[in-house]
Amino acid sequence: MGGTTGDARSGARAGPGRLGITAVSLAVLVLLWVLAATLTDDPQILPQPWALAAPFAEALRSGELPYHLGRTLGRVAWAFVLAMGSGIALGMAMGRYPKLDRWLDPWLVIFLNLPALVLIVLCYLWIGLNETAAIVAVTLNKIPNVATVIREGARALDPGLDAMAQVYRMPLARRLRHVVLPQLAPFITGAARSGIAVIWKIVLVVEFLGRSDGVGFQIHLYFQLFDVGMVLVYAFSFIAVMLAVEWLVLQPWERRVRRWRG
Repeated sequence: MGGTTGDARSGARAGPGRLGITAVSLAVLVLLWVLAATLTDDPQILPQPWALAAPFAEALRSGELPYHLGRTLGRVAWAFVLAMGSGIALGMAMGRYPKLDRWLDPWLVIFLNLPALVLIVLCYLWIGLNETAAIVAVTLNKIPNVATVIREGARALDPGLDAMAQVYRMPLARRLRHVVLPQLAPFITGAARSGIAVIWKIVLVVEFLGRSDGVGFQIHLYFQLFDVGMVLVYAFSFIAVMLAVEWLVLQPWERRVRRWRG
């Protein structure tokens, strides 16, 4: 009991300390930005951080920033759900059935090493410059990574728990829920965290190359206009949203699913 209380207190002390380190680290990054902008002395090349406040407010007021941000987040959500669902199913099958793994492993290696840009271009050429091609391209890029992580998790499943489930004749749905998924949860959360980080970057490339809306499209537009300020406004706005998803959703979820391991 005393040990648990001590751990809780040490965790409580570590929390603010970690937040303080993060704040100081970000402050140093902003300071370096200010110094670089001062040395450059050209807002068309690198504006000061506070110079982005006016264009950010205007993009927010006009509704352009929320609209394009929403379109990109929608594509990220669709690709994330499809890639995680397909990758988990594929990784589970390959991890549990060695013969299937031997057949599909070369495919997995090929798609893991296929450049994202090539797959995006092929999807646009084969399917067309439309929403379906964009989401399919992002999904196909991420499925091999998810499958690889989940396959390792499936290989590490405790055979003793499997035997117990068979002895008690647990239905498949209950076995998945109470035996398999708790063991796979750390692998799923790891795949999800790395997946969301990769997916949103690929979505921006997809929008840059072939969509008429979204953050990637806006970055492409302001790149053509040589407007560094607006490129940074859209880039940092989207990064802020994805960091919020990481800190407020994915990291707490990962801590929760790892609690059963003690």
